[in-house]
Amino acid sequence: MVKVLLQPEGETVTFTKINTALQLLNKYNLHYTDALVIRDGELLTQDRKINKDDEIILRKVVSVG
Repeated sequence: MVKVLLQPEGETVTFTKINTALQLLNKYNLHYTDALVIRDGELLTQDRKINKDDEIILRKVVSVG
């Protein structure tokens, strides 16, 4: 099971069938430029595999000005 911390909301959700960073972004209807997918302090590109038992941060990017 993959644990995902949504930021800035602070909500934690779990998924059983997420295989790539792109699939995770698609679950939230986000384009790869809309959010950062982070595992153990490392940014994941869209094609990077997500393993079971990973803890992921999905940080939405906010642009101001």
